Amino acid sequence: MAPSFSDLKVILLQARNTKDMESQEQDCFLERSKLERHQLSTFNVAHGNLIETDNFFDGYDAFFIGGAGEYSVAKDYDWTPWAMKLIRRAYDVEIPTFGSCWGHQLIARGLGGTVEHDPDRAELGCHHVRLTEQGMGDELFAAFPDSFLVNMGHHDRVTKLPDNGIELADNDSQPFEAFRIENRAIYGTQFHSELDARRERERLIRYRSYYVEQLHSEEVFQNIMNTLAETTDVDHLMFDFLTKFAVR
Repeated sequence: MAPSFSDLKVILLQARNTKDMESQEQDCFLERSKLERHQLSTFNVAHGNLIETDNFFDGYDAFFIGGAGEYSVAKDYDWTPWAMKLIRRAYDVEIPTFGSCWGHQLIARGLGGTVEHDPDRAELGCHHVRLTEQGMGDELFAAFPDSFLVNMGHHDRVTKLPDNGIELADNDSQPFEAFRIENRAIYGTQFHSELDARRERERLIRYRSYYVEQLHSEEVFQNIMNTLAETTDVDHLMFDFLTKFAVR
């Protein structure tokens, strides 16, 4: 743990094929976590050159895992075994870990849960989620309203939590919109905790071609864009995570 917020060192795991979205995601995590740029290091699995997981977290106080427009946790890539090992390493060394969307799914699969491709339950744009009873009592989410708006962009979802997973939020579409791991500061949100409305709009435009089934017409696309709203309850979530779990 860091002695103060300004001393924090955080590493962000990415899976981005293009420089524009790799940089955009980094900016989003910086904006929502309130970290300075020099406090955030990054590692992109799409670049290859995988490093030994045993020493991956040396010198860091927290671990963020971002999204992945081009990749699916429900599929296997040459770096998938390495990523699974890294998640288990994060659990073993008890580093505070926060996964958003793809990161949420990666944590679940890495610790024994299941993730499936489910385009029929894809969520795009701005939606409500509600806290479960456990979520209402959770130290990170306890100050949240029972129901709140979030930004979404996924067509894979967690269908089974790890055995020590605790469901914190759901909605009418699906369970497991947020979870944590028992006795660990390890959290996942299916919603994009790093995106405000402007950043969500950028993502939807950039990754529109990956959601052809859902965005099959200009009218549907514009209707989803029109749902975008400020998700003020989530604005502070990643900052709160760091202050609660990564700072003494």
